[in-house]
Amino acid sequence: MGASQWEPKKPFDLRERLFEFGLLVIRVVQFLHTRGPIGVAVSYQILTAGTSAGANYEEADDGSSPRDKLAKKKIVLRELKECRWRMRLVRAAGILTPAQDPVIGESDELVRIVSTIIRNAESTDT
Repeated sequence: MGASQWEPKKPFDLRERLFEFGLLVIRVVQFLHTRGPIGVAVSYQILTAGTSAGANYEEADDGSSPRDKLAKKKIVLRELKECRWRMRLVRAAGILTPAQDPVIGESDELVRIVSTIIRNAESTDT
């Protein structure tokens, strides 16, 4: 697996960026399956959190009210934070390698982006 495989694409559209992040998460999970039983065990949690963020963001559009849309975006934020935390954990344990650091960095950027979207939405609702 080459280093460019771990470099995130950063499209302007957040939906597309979350989709690309989901693809990166899938590749991380495939890599973790080569890293022993702990990597395999944690990989399922990373897969669930990392791929559900984009799906939940898509679902937020169908919220029945602005409040419901905001609640769904908060779910996106929780999933991104969980994914980031678990990837940081397996990285610190030496199960992920420096090659996957850009994926962890992308999760951090996405957390900051979604946090800002939520903060802005909350400030316009008050």
